[in-house]
Parts: sequence; C-alpha cells; structure tokens
Amino acid sequence: MNFFRGVMGGQTAGPQPSGAETIQKLCDRVASSTLLEDRRDAVRALKSLSKKYRMEVGTQSMDHLINILQTDRSDSEILGYALDTLYNVISNDEEEEQDENAQKQADDLGTQFTETFIQDPEHITLLLTLLEEFDFHVRWPGVKLLTALLKSQGVQVQGIILVSPMGVSRLMDLLADSREVIRNDGLLLLQQLTKGNAAIQKIVAFENAFERLLDIITEEGSSDGGIVVEDCLLLLLNLLKNNSSNQNFFKEGSYIQRMKPWFEVGDDNSGWSAQKVTNLHLMLQLVRVMVSPVNSPGATASCQKCMYQCGLLQQLCTILMATGVPADILTETINTVSEVIRGSQVNQDYFASVNAPSNPPRPAIVVLLMSMVNERQPFVLRCAVLYCFQCFLFKNQKGQGEIVATLLPSTIDANSISAGQLLCGGLFSADSLSNWCAAVALAHTLQDNLTQKEQLLRVQLATSLGKPPVSLLQQCTNILSQGSKVQTRVGLLMLLCTWISNCPIAVTHFLHNQDNVPFLTAQISENLGEDERLVQGLCALLLGICIYYNDNSLENYTKEKLKQLIEKRIGKENFVEKLGFITKHELYSRAALKPQPVFPSPEQMLFDHEFTRLVKELEGLITKAVHKSSEEEKKEEEVKKTLEQHDNIVTQYKELIREQDAQIQELKEKVSSMTTQTEQLQATVSQQQSQIQQHKDQYNILKLKLGKESQSQSSQGDTQVNGLQTEELSQLREELEELRRQQTLLQTQLSEKDALIDSLKSAAKAAEGPAGSGNTELLQELEALKNQVQAHLAEIGHLKAERQELLRRAEAGPSDTAPPTDGSSDAAKAELENRLAAQTAEMEQLKESRSGLEQQLAAATSTAAILQTEKAKLQTEVQESKKEQDDLLMLLADQDQKIHSLKQRLKDLGEMVRKHSLEVKQDQTFTSLLPSLP
Repeated sequence: MNFFRGVMGGQTAGPQPSGAETIQKLCDRVASSTLLEDRRDAVRALKSLSKKYRMEVGTQSMDHLINILQTDRSDSEILGYALDTLYNVISNDEEEEQDENAQKQADDLGTQFTETFIQDPEHITLLLTLLEEFDFHVRWPGVKLLTALLKSQGVQVQGIILVSPMGVSRLMDLLADSREVIRNDGLLLLQQLTKGNAAIQKIVAFENAFERLLDIITEEGSSDGGIVVEDCLLLLLNLLKNNSSNQNFFKEGSYIQRMKPWFEVGDDNSGWSAQKVTNLHLMLQLVRVMVSPVNSPGATASCQKCMYQCGLLQQLCTILMATGVPADILTETINTVSEVIRGSQVNQDYFASVNAPSNPPRPAIVVLLMSMVNERQPFVLRCAVLYCFQCFLFKNQKGQGEIVATLLPSTIDANSISAGQLLCGGLFSADSLSNWCAAVALAHTLQDNLTQKEQLLRVQLATSLGKPPVSLLQQCTNILSQGSKVQTRVGLLMLLCTWISNCPIAVTHFLHNQDNVPFLTAQISENLGEDERLVQGLCALLLGICIYYNDNSLENYTKEKLKQLIEKRIGKENFVEKLGFITKHELYSRAALKPQPVFPSPEQMLFDHEFTRLVKELEGLITKAVHKSSEEEKKEEEVKKTLEQHDNIVTQYKELIREQDAQIQELKEKVSSMTTQTEQLQATVSQQQSQIQQHKDQYNILKLKLGKESQSQSSQGDTQVNGLQTEELSQLREELEELRRQQTLLQTQLSEKDALIDSLKSAAKAAEGPAGSGNTELLQELEALKNQVQAHLAEIGHLKAERQELLRRAEAGPSDTAPPTDGSSDAAKAELENRLAAQTAEMEQLKESRSGLEQQLAAATSTAAILQTEKAKLQTEVQESKKEQDDLLMLLADQDQKIHSLKQRLKDLGEMVRKHSLEVKQDQTFTSLLPSLP
C-alpha cells in the first residue's frame, strides 16, 4: 500500500520514478495481483495518470484493462475505472486548448488506440454487453467510450455493431434510462452511430426511435428546450435525411402531425435565446427533409398533403407573417414554406390566399416580393424569397396566370401594388441583383406555359412623358443593348430565352424589331474578354432559339436567311463554340445541382436551375438546326407531316376501338342483367309451383272436410228458429257484395297492367333489334318459363271447374227431393236459387278476369327488357290469387254448409225429404269427385 500512496501523491525519500516507470509498475500490479482491492487501486491510479501520460498508459495498459473488463465483471467499481481509463486514452475531447499541430498529433494518437482496440471485434461486443449493466459507474463510462470509438473510427465500429446480435437494440435501451446523464449521452452515441449508415438508421427507426425522441422533445419544452432538444433533432435529421424508408415510416406513423406544436409562436417574439433559435432552425430543417425536391415525387406530394391537412403549413405561414422573428429563422421559414408548397396545387392555392397583417391587408406574395427587390434586405433573405416565388409557380399554371394578369392593361389597379408591378420595377431598377431576381421570377411565370408567353406580349410600359408606350419585350431588348452590368444582361437574356422558346409568336415579335438580330450577331462575333463570354453564349442561344422556333412568317428573317447570316457574319463553328460557353461556365454546374438558389455572394448569382434545364434541352437541337441544309429541313418537315398524318389516323382508330369497347361492355352488362333476371324469374316460378301445390293440398283437405260435415249435419236435428234464416241470407248478400268489390278492383288493376304492358312491349320492340341476336337463348328460356306458368294456371282452372260442378250438384239435390209445401218456403227457396245463380255468374266473371290476368302474365314474360320492372307486380298478383283462392274455398265451404242447413230447415217446416236417397246421392257425388282430384 505504501507504493500506491507514493503514486497518489504521498512524499517518499529518494529519487522519484518517471511516469513511464510508474505506469509499468501499475500495469504489472494489475496483471499479477490476486487481490481484487489491489487491482482496483492500480486501475484507479492508471486512470489518474491517463490524461497526463496518455501515450504511455495507452501503449502499456490497454491489454490489461481489456482483461479486467473480461475477468472482473462482478465488481462495478473496477469496471468503471477501466472504462474511464480507456476513454481518456482514446478520446480527443480534452485536447481542445492545444495548437493545431498538437491537436493533429492527439487525433492521430486517438485513432491509433482506437484501431488497436477494435482489432478484435469481440472487444466491441464486450463493451455492448457491459452497457446492459444498470450500475451507473459502468453504464455511463461505457457509453462515453463507445461514443469516442465511433467518433474516431465510425465506419469500422458501425460494421461491428451491425453484425452483433441485438447490438443496436441494446443501445436503444439507453433512451429509456431514467438517469438523464446516461440518456443524454446515449443521444450523442446514437448520433455518431447513425451517421451515413442507412441500415443502422432503419434498425434504429424500427426500434421505436421516433416515438421516444418526440416524447423527449415534448418533455424538454419543444423549441424552448435546451441542448437535449437539439441533440434529439440532430438524431432525427440523421435518421430521415436521404432515407426514403424512414421518411415513409415517419409519415405513416402520424409523426408529422406531432411537429405542429413546435411552431406555435406568440405575439411577442423579441428576445429569443440562442438555443431557441438553434432548436427552431433544426425543426425547420426537419420539415424540409420530408418535402425535399430530391425525394421521390410521390413521397413528397404525400407529405405536403399531410402538412396541409394537419395545419403545419398554416402554422409556418403564421411565423412567416409574424413580427419580431429573427432574420435567420425568417429566412429558413421562407425556404421551408417554399418546399412545402412546391408542386402542390392545394398548398399553392392556400399560400396565394395568405395575407400579411397590414392595413390594408396585402397578399403574402406581394410582401415577399417587396423584400426581394429591396437592395437593403440581406442577400440570403432575398434568395429565399426568390426560391419561394419559384416554388409557388412550379407546375402552377393558375398562379402563373394570376401573376401575368397583374401586368395586363385591363387588370392594373392604380391604388394598390401588385406582384407584376414589383417585378417590372425590379427589372428596370439600378440594382443589378434586383434586375437578375426580377428577370428570373418573370421567367418562372412563363415556364412551360405557352398561353402566358403570348399574354405577356400584350404588356405595355410607359417609359417617359410624351412618348408612346413600348412593349415589355422591346424594353428588355433596349436595356440589353445599352450595355449594363453583366448580371443584369445575363438575367434579361435568360428571361428572353425562356420567353420565346417554344413560342413562334414571341419569336416573330422579337424578330420584328430590326435592331435585335444585328445586335445579337455583333455580340457573338466580337472577341471580348473572359467576363463577356457568358453573355456571348447567351446571345448565341437566343439567336439559335429564333432559328429553331421560327415559323418563317417574316420574309427577311426566315430560318434559311438567319442561318446564312450566321455563316457569313459569325461562322457556324464559331457560333457553336460560343454557344458552348454557357455549359462550360463554372457556376452553371453549381446551379444545375438543386432548385434552391444558393450562392456565396451576390456577384456569383448568374444561373437559374430551371434555365440550366432549358439550356441542356436546346443546345443539341440548336446545333443540329444550324448545321442542317434547306433540303434536309424540307425532308424533315415532310417526315413530320407524314408522322402527324399517321398519328391522326392512329388516333381515329383508337377512338373507334374505344367506342367499340364501350359498346361491347354495354352489351355484356345487358346480357349479364338479363341472365340475372332469368335466374330470378326461375326462382319465382319455383316458388309459385310450391305455392300451387300447397293450394291443391289445402283444396283436397277442404273437400274431404265438406263431405264429412255434410253427413254429420244431415243426421242431426236442427233446433234453430225461422228468424235465423233471414240473418244468414243477409250474410250471403254481404259476401256477394264483397265479391263484386273484389271483381271491380281486379278489373281496375287489369286495365292498369294493360297500359303498362303496351308501353313495355313498345320499348321491348325498340330494344329487340340490337339485342335480338345476343338474347335468343335467353328468350327461349323465358318461353319455357311461360309454358310452365300456363300449365300451372290450367291446373288452377281445372280445380275451379270441379268446384263449380260441386256447387251445381249440391244445389240440384234439394230441389229434386223436397217438394214445396207452403208459400213461404217456396219464396225462400227461389231467393236462394237466384242468389246461387248470381254467385255462379260472378264466379264465371272472376274466372274470365283470372284468365285475362294469366294472359297478361304470359305476355309480360315474352321480353327480357321488362322482367325486372314487372317482378314486384307479378309477386303481388300471385299473393292476391292465393288470397282469392283461399276466400273462394272458404266461401264454398260456407255455402255448402248453408245449403245443408236450409235443407234441414225445409224438413223442419214440414217438407218431406227422403233422407236415404239424398244421402246416397251425396255419397255418389263425392265418390265421383274424389278420383278426379290430382
């Protein structure tokens, strides 16, 4: 122990050992001591020396420290000392105050020790295992050590962690640690782990990282939070940037909606802290990552739609129009709004409706353009406004039309400032940057929009008092010829090239000015300095556009004459060489990378992204057009005409095929509908067959019951008085009246069905022509169904005839066997016979009505076009027929019973009726009827 006191600062006599000797002794003690306490003290001593003697401790003790991590797992204190020592050796964080050379040496030393540590991948696996320990003295130094390893050799360590089982999942558990120090250092660790590795980014995202990080941001106060919020946002940026899978997962998880509260700002925005500015800047960058133009169009459009629906775009516009917002936050907010609305018609329409809180209210676009053409505003802010205007007009023909309309004479309002007036003012101001920005903004109002190119030709400008107005096109060429700054001329030439490209009318207007072509040829043919080469290239591009899109409407400036002029004044090879100056310019490739105009200084602001696409498209076409002879052009025109004719023929055939496809589809649908109707009718017929069978069974049962009741009533004595006979006769009258009402109702329904069937027949005949050939099979099936229905109706008629015969025989029985004895009985009998005769006549009428309805039913089923509409009515008629049959059967039973009662009363009145002969006759009647029943 005296040795350790000396090392830790105790005074001993004699010469003091050097640092390297002390470290060597400590390493020997770590390797050879059997007591855990001795090893722990030795490792603690190495930790205290590791910062001062970094190289000695690293070279001599690393293997011993790793061995401690492997063998002394049970003692958390010695593990913590070993991990801290390794961290001090590998980390470069403590070397910040050294000069550049010393810092470089320290970095090299840290890299060397890191490479030594990760030579064996098991060391990283061991470290990941130690991170599962909950003890603070082990987990925290382990997190710091792994972070230092990732900073020094990130790619190699990432590869080892990626193949380690549950490696990333173990690190994700750090975010759930209740100790903020470990959680916050875990955030730093995950930042280093996810840098530039898409596979690890996906694993971290699917380990519920988004949910945890957003919860931490909310707990820490969102934009008002501290450095922890910044670390969470940096980790989110690592996970989402250039990772389409994670972006889609973020959107599908509804995490975009949780970003909206971040941008809620109050009325008083003064005194923002530096940390809040940093946090909000990162939050805006996170929104831009989701809608970046480099993402796939489908994913960007989906995120833009989600941001509008959840109110995030509205919240950003609120910050845009708020007062007191720091300039860098305002600039980034403008850039963010730009990309949220870029190419999204709904978002662009909303942005057009946003008004600034001024008196009177002005559109946000107008307020932003006022900043763009104001030379006092910061350069980055003016670039952001230009980008916002470009994104507002990107694929937005409606917005382009609204901007151009503010320049037309019929829509100019003298009492208000419009976007068009601001652009014209910036185009002709003394500030070259305003000229360039206004020219590019106007060019975007014409991008891929032939209508607005033609409309802009109508714009007239008043140059000075007493002089006639000139067109905007002419004023641009006038300023161009006056020899202004290079930036101004480049902006005007880009505007003119965009304006007249793919617009022969604009080319004609440009060539109509006699000074334009000589000016362009003079600019191209001169040998100017390096700065003027870009202007010469743009002039060559403008003249080439005049050739390529020339419709030969001006005799002096046809395609052939312009090419001859180039050959005589400039030379074709020289012309093509000057045209190539554009793409060879150093700033051209920078502008072609991304749509946002980002320039280090105003002087380097020369090219627009959309213009670089136009140059790439036209350069080869113009080169070919200049070298072509007139004969080749004629051949090409003939080929174009032939191709157009072929295209027209193909188009006609395509339209014919579409019409035929539509007709075939319509016929298929009709056949399918008729097949369905046939199946339904078959089901209806089957149902009717079962109902008819039920009616036949009921009728047989009733006949048997009537025979039995007549026999029993003839043998019993009747004790009723004569007054009851009158009551029964009145009941018969009421029943007959009911039968008459039913007959009237049936006749009314029959007339209505006649009219409907006539109209349906006419419609069926009209439709019979086109559908006849395809429906022959269906009509045959319907004819079979009709035959089945008629057969069933014939059975019903046969049953009715039997019932009438039964009534007739029952009526004839008492008249033959009972001679009259007095006047009252004769009168009653006559009245009864009359009523029975009337009932029989009415029954015949009902039979005829029934026959008529059956004929109408057979006619209704003859065509497929009206089957669906008649279905409900046929079902109703079947139900009414069933009810009518039931009523008639019941009436027949009642009448038979009443006949037998009347006969009994005749016997009571004194009439002699031979019982034996009557019963025999009734038995014979029923015996003769029973075999006829089906």
